[in-house]
Amino acid sequence: MTVTETGAAPQGPASERGRYAPHPVVDDPARWGLTTVTVTTSAGPTVVRHRPGVRPVLFLHGVAGSWTTWTPVLTAAAGLPGRGLVLVDLPGWGSSPAPARPLDVDGSAAVLGEVLDALGTGPVDVVGHSMGAFVSLHLAVTDPARVRSLGLASGTTVATTDAARHPVRALRTLPAFTLLRAGIAVTRGAAHGLLRGAARTGVLPLLAAPVFAAVRRLDRSVLDAFVDEFRPAGFLGAARSAACYDTRRWAAVTCPVVAIAGRQDVFARVEDLDALRSTLPDVRTVLLEACGHFAHVERPDAVVRELFS
Repeated sequence: MTVTETGAAPQGPASERGRYAPHPVVDDPARWGLTTVTVTTSAGPTVVRHRPGVRPVLFLHGVAGSWTTWTPVLTAAAGLPGRGLVLVDLPGWGSSPAPARPLDVDGSAAVLGEVLDALGTGPVDVVGHSMGAFVSLHLAVTDPARVRSLGLASGTTVATTDAARHPVRALRTLPAFTLLRAGIAVTRGAAHGLLRGAARTGVLPLLAAPVFAAVRRLDRSVLDAFVDEFRPAGFLGAARSAACYDTRRWAAVTCPVVAIAGRQDVFARVEDLDALRSTLPDVRTVLLEACGHFAHVERPDAVVRELFS
């Protein structure tokens, strides 16, 4: 079943359900009672923001994110009171130092298992964005006892995997992903500096416009985080890993899944929701209007409603 939600706000001054990107990105773990810990893993030190509680939720960022990318959701959910929280900066992202070699999907899943063991969480509800959604699905395949449920927010799944395998064909089917991958491959280490230069000169909104449905309506903190957290080497590594991945493995996912996508997402296709419904045994899909590739930032109230209500 697919639920399609319009972008219009419901009537009533107290309602924020239809507001676009209503909450900033915040780097303040204390606001939600989070403690910052560093876990020694097979890929190196991994920095985690953690709060003990019942039915813990593990949040996984994408290639342009860290734990902070989830703070609009925490704000919209008023901190998910009583719930345990685990917000990981995977090695090479956020506060976690880069590993000796970029993580593939198996390495990322292994790190998550080690983190959850160190924290003693038991089974978790996993919520992932973009690459984090891909890793979430793989964790549910390889270590199903750890995963109670999955929430995929703007997941890069079937179309991205196909584009990573067939870049020429993907110029037609998923051009934004393909051109970004090619640009990063050419510029390599300079890509991050180019983004920072774009931010200084005021042209960043133009470059980021394809990623968000309404880039001019974003709080400045969102674009600042987008620049700070983007990892070009991690992006290329994730693309290589996706190119080798057999998405038919997701048929082994036994937990319930909610997959949320934005109508204007340029790194995924609306048809991905159909593909997930044909592959996953227990999935509910939600298509959000007025939403690009960052559903948890652009439409956090809708994400909270679909995943935590």
